Amino acid sequence: MACVGDSITAGARHKKESATAYPKVIDNLLGADYVVVNLGRSGATALKKSNLPYWNCKEFSNVFAVQPDIITIKLGTNDSKPKNWNATGFKENYQSLIDTFQTITPKPKIYLCLPVPVFEHSQFSIDGDVVKHEVIPIIKSLARENNLPIINLYESFLGKGNLVPDGVHPAEEGAALMAEIITKELN
Repeated sequence: MACVGDSITAGARHKKESATAYPKVIDNLLGADYVVVNLGRSGATALKKSNLPYWNCKEFSNVFAVQPDIITIKLGTNDSKPKNWNATGFKENYQSLIDTFQTITPKPKIYLCLPVPVFEHSQFSIDGDVVKHEVIPIIKSLARENNLPIINLYESFLGKGNLVPDGVHPAEEGAALMAEIITKELN
């Protein structure tokens, strides 16, 4: 299983990033029958024209090296930054990401994760309104159009701002909640 994403996937702001990021927790929850690989990259976007396209990161090519049977995609948070945001480009590039991952043999099961809420505007320039009103509806429409399951991290975190101390990155307890939600959806 490969977890594609941004700094939230990578485990940014955790004291022990590699041990407490949600992909590692998922790996522990799923047990010996699964190998979960964290392919999150801080700052990454689905948009190809942005400050850090996932497409240009080594983690992107690593998805193909791993040849996972399951892929979760949790992108969209950094796409919401004013310097990055382009709704049409986001939908087209996210669709291209899905199409590209579906070329992996054998064809992986792909899950689209809705981003966690942005609880405040912070030094990261991430726009919570864009995430809520534009990113999430686009991801939902792509899930419908491609007949892919959605993992709704957004609604699961409403009212849980205490788990996201900087307003964007879930702390260790938040990552554990993400892992529980994702694992439940996989079973």
